This record gives sequence, C-alpha cells and structure tokens, in this order.
Amino acid sequence: MKNLDYDRQKALAYAKKWAYRRNPAYFAFDEIGGDCTNFISQCLYAGAPVQNYERVFGWYYISPNNRAPAWTGVEYLYNFLINNASVGPYGKTVLRSKVNLGDIIQLGSYDGRFYHSLIITDISNGEIFVSAHTNDVYNKALSLYSYDKIRYIHIEGARVY
Repeated sequence: MKNLDYDRQKALAYAKKWAYRRNPAYFAFDEIGGDCTNFISQCLYAGAPVQNYERVFGWYYISPNNRAPAWTGVEYLYNFLINNASVGPYGKTVLRSKVNLGDIIQLGSYDGRFYHSLIITDISNGEIFVSAHTNDVYNKALSLYSYDKIRYIHIEGARVY
C-alpha cells in the first residue's frame, strides 16, 4: 500500500465552493438527518480522492442507497478515520493546538453522542473557523457554536494500493 498526502488546499477549495450549495453529484441529506457529514466526506474526498469500498466498515459513496455508513454518519466517519488501516483517508484525534486547515471537528452532547461534523477552513489569531452543511456556514467562528463535547481529527493522509 502507498501513502498519499492529504491535499488540504483541494479540500478547502471544495468547502468554499459548496458551503452554501449542493453538489448535484451527491444526494443532499438535509431532510433525512442532516447533510453535515456528507459534506465533510465530500471535502475529504476532494483532498484525498481514494474511497474504501468495504461494505460495512468502509468509506464510499456511489448513490444515496449505495454508500458506506461512514460517508454520512458522524460516529461512523470518526470510527473509520481513526481506525482505518486500509485504503482511504485516515487520521487521529489531537488537541486543539495541533489542528490544521482541512482537519475535521465533531461536536457532541453531554451524554457523549456526537452529532455534527465540520471542516476547519481558517485559523486566525487563535480562533478556528469552520464550514459545514445542514445549517450552511463558511468560515464561521467555532466559538459561536454551543456544544458540550468536542473532538478534533487531524487528517494524516490516505492510502491506496
């Protein structure tokens, strides 16, 4: 297997282009649970264009009815990125001070359930700015969000055969 760099600039360009719109190549999940993780997966795919077609534990999108749970599910995406030892993007949880542009943030509630995925699109003067779908935003200050728990996922790269 070969390691590929995560092209953060391509992920950021994708986030900027599609933050307030929907790419017609993908189904919009806004009305059936939210589109946040779908959008984050699209951004990741722009920066690491390798899908993992393992049916249950992979990360891929073919159609609304033919996709991996990790493509659209907050917890599933986290588990895929953190545990992926095969094809596709992979990452690790880090402290806030270790994040980069193009990394992923997930917000959670006091009961430990994580419910929202965002991509870091700017860091300025110690403030993190994010972009997301469902409640569409581009470069919104993370400090404006209300949440009980937060985790930061640093994307390390992608693997391909």
